[in-house]
Amino acid sequence: MNNINTLGELKKSGYQSKSIKDELRNNLREKIKAGIPTFEGVHGFENTVIPELERAILSRHNINLLGLRGQAKTRLARKMIELLDEYIPFVAGSEINDDPLNPISRFAKDVIAAKGDETPISWLHRSERFFEKLATPDVTVADLIGDVDPIKAANLKLSYADDRVIHFGMIPRANRCIFVINELPDLQARIQVALFNILQEGDIQIRGFKLRMPLDMQFVFTANPEDYTNRGSIVTPLKDRIGSQILTHYPETIKIARTITEQEAKLDNVQSDLVYVPSLARDLLEQISFEARESEYIDNKSGVSARLSITAFENLLSTAERRALKSGADKTTLRLSDFMGIIPAITGKVELVYEGEQEGAAVVAQHLIGDAIHTFFPAYFPKIEKLEKQGEKTPYSDTLEWFFAESGFELLDDCSDQDYKTILDSITPLNILIKKYQPQLEKEDRYFMKEFILWALVEYKKLSKDRFTEGYQFKDLYGSYISKL
Repeated sequence: MNNINTLGELKKSGYQSKSIKDELRNNLREKIKAGIPTFEGVHGFENTVIPELERAILSRHNINLLGLRGQAKTRLARKMIELLDEYIPFVAGSEINDDPLNPISRFAKDVIAAKGDETPISWLHRSERFFEKLATPDVTVADLIGDVDPIKAANLKLSYADDRVIHFGMIPRANRCIFVINELPDLQARIQVALFNILQEGDIQIRGFKLRMPLDMQFVFTANPEDYTNRGSIVTPLKDRIGSQILTHYPETIKIARTITEQEAKLDNVQSDLVYVPSLARDLLEQISFEARESEYIDNKSGVSARLSITAFENLLSTAERRALKSGADKTTLRLSDFMGIIPAITGKVELVYEGEQEGAAVVAQHLIGDAIHTFFPAYFPKIEKLEKQGEKTPYSDTLEWFFAESGFELLDDCSDQDYKTILDSITPLNILIKKYQPQLEKEDRYFMKEFILWALVEYKKLSKDRFTEGYQFKDLYGSYISKL
């Protein structure tokens, strides 16, 4: 390939032209036959989205990926690059990557007519065959298709009747490439109309020039269902010309969500070494996103992006890191109280409904953390009943009595690991609970589990938890009522 520099050499090598859709199809077939995963690094879509996407590629379709924010739509489109041939030849100097054996531009045709087999050939790597355009209302036909260039006309001394005065837009320049238009409904209807002919007939019109240019392209569109009602819509004839519409979705299990977060979170090695994260903490973090998608305070039509968990995880580790730095510790274990550090990562990523706005974004974020604890608790310990018979002993009676007798304790945000452990160790009933119901628990996870029990008792309204400037105060519920009177 590196040795082929002219059209004559290309013909001798036996090279055969094929369209980009055939390229994708053939390479996908080879991968499926060999049992190689096609969209590696995209988790949770193995049995839903990816088979549909593979079918669309085998059918040579233009594709519309329809789904809420943070559902890996653009990631899937970028992954399609891996299904392209490593290199393809094009006529050297061509603006639109003309196939030497099948030129479509005036420039390439003229060069081949003049030089014949001596026409110089260049090679294009697959990494350069991906174009992406975010659809915004200000995108024009000139941006996408092209326009007449007066400077070109002046320099070449050409009249405006000559098609050489045309300056090509993004789409012709993306000939033989994958072209992604993100958020398609945001594209004005008249601009969407300009795509009809390109998709179906392969001719383009620029300022009165009708150019028969059968562009060879793989279109991938992404859209958010909310956009159909909110900002715009996909015009019906354009929908008709898009071969496959594929619905994406959020991770269906905590396990998948964890895998995505661990893959995508940008952590410093120092952070990973410094902070030990219990498995329960990782699960709780993912559960917050699941709770948010069901929450009455959050607009579920907007969706809750997978980015929420990723940025929250980064914030969580940073909270623990900052605490360790302040106390001068070389290592620390994550605490449940560190979860307060993730509130800024939540507040900007959820669209609140009217009731949520009334509560306030930070309060809603705290509710979500509480809901995640509430959901998870029965999987580890006996359910805390709302109503109990008078005088009946429950697994939590001893813990509640401790709080009644000791009038609670304060847990400071920045207290050292030693102080933190001493405080939690003083509540002896917690040790008995863990020994009885979680005997297999790792030693490093014990303190997180103790705190988890306390927060759950608060969520189930058995204890009170008040926030003050430097930390939390846990108290007996009735004692707290009396002190407030």
